Order: sequence, then structure tokens, then C-alpha cells
Amino acid sequence: MKIYMFFISFFSFVFMYANTSLPKPDIIDTGYGKLTIQPIHHASLVLLYNNKTIYVDPTGGKEAYTGIAKPDIILITDIHKDHFDLKTIQELDAKNAIIIAPKAVVEQLSYTYKQNAIDLKNKQGVHRLGFYFSAVAMYNVPETENAFHPKGRGNGYVISINDFDIYISGDTSVTKEMKMLYGIDVAFICMNLPYTMDINEAAEGVLAFKPKKVYPYHYKGKDMISDVKKFKELVNAKDSNIEVCLRNWYAK
Repeated sequence: MKIYMFFISFFSFVFMYANTSLPKPDIIDTGYGKLTIQPIHHASLVLLYNNKTIYVDPTGGKEAYTGIAKPDIILITDIHKDHFDLKTIQELDAKNAIIIAPKAVVEQLSYTYKQNAIDLKNKQGVHRLGFYFSAVAMYNVPETENAFHPKGRGNGYVISINDFDIYISGDTSVTKEMKMLYGIDVAFICMNLPYTMDINEAAEGVLAFKPKKVYPYHYKGKDMISDVKKFKELVNAKDSNIEVCLRNWYAK
């Protein structure tokens, strides 16, 4: 069985890396098996574990996912077009995929995709295909009536593989919910003004909950790309044990 699973993981990795327009995927040992992390673009990424494929905020059309296995699970954080693109989901032939999303997203799905959709509110969780997904509040601070991301509409997520935890921030400021995270092994943290936070605030949040690894993602804002190298400096100046993983999310 171990040899069989090795070959599944190896060929899945080769299959994913065949798409040379994408950054090289990272492979992390969870203690239970290999996790492959494939950056796609901006807020979009793919996670592969135990022959199961999770698409996070898939956008950009099916061409962006050439060479990657069909999704078993699609995780969507919010209603904005850089996170939720029904056309891309349709092009991916994802009729059999489980979609986990906030209510505001599920309400916009067509009938076909609603059949396999799970509406999660902040603080709720669900087990599917060997993973546990818990929804974490994501919102702008201070909270205002005209905020880009009001509290309760969207979800960040913690994906748990037993006690190996992956945090996906979605669009958020540093919130009390983020600061209360504990035992995060891998985190994906947004940093794009004016929609979320700058690198200083993002570094503050990371230093509060101290993930083992952090990937700055979603770092292109209005007329600018955040200085992720400076973000790394800010984090490691105060905690050199946090591994800041810089990848090119804007290669295309």
C-alpha cells in the first residue's frame, strides 16, 4: 500500500509540474503523508493530499489548471470575482466536486453546483474526504458599513489533516480570530491595499499566531504589488523560526 501511494503522489506531482506556466509546486511532509502546494494566481491555489485535490478560489479559466487533476473539493472564501468565478468552475467540469463556501456564494451557484455545496458560517466546520474544514471570520478592521469585506459574509479556512493545520486567510485584516489561531503549520496570508492590509499589519498578524510556514499570497492591490521581501524581513526580524515562503503568484 505504501508503494502504491508513493507512485500516486509521484505521478500526481509530475502531472502538476507539467504545466510550466505555473510556479514549481512545494511538497511538505505533514507527518501523515505528502502535501503538494501549487500556487496558481493571486488568491487561487491547489492542494493535493492522499490522491485528493482541493481547489481554493479557482479563477482564470480552465487553462490556468492545465495538467492538474479535477477538483474533489472546491473551497471559496468570498463573492468577489478574484475568489468566486462560476464560469471557471463550469469550465473545470466540477459537477461532482464538493463546494464549501459561505452562504453569500452558495446563493449564487447554479442548481447543478448547489447540489454538492456546503454552506459554512464563521465558526462552523465539516468533515469531508479525510479533511476537516473550519470557517474562520475574515473582515476589514475597523468594521464599517461600507467595508470591502464585512464580518460574517466571507470565510477564511483552517484545513486540518489530523493535527496538521493549513490556514487560508481570504480577504481580511488582522482580526482577533486570526490572532487566536494556534498550531498552524502552513498559512496563506493576504496583503493588498486598499482591500485587505499592508505588509506591516500582515506581519503583525503572523507574529501573533506564529505559523511554522507562511506564504504571502493575494498581494497585488490597486496599482501596486506589495513588497513581500520586506514582509519577510519584518517577520524574521522578530521571529526567525517562522519560514516565509516567497513564490511568484503573478507569473502570468
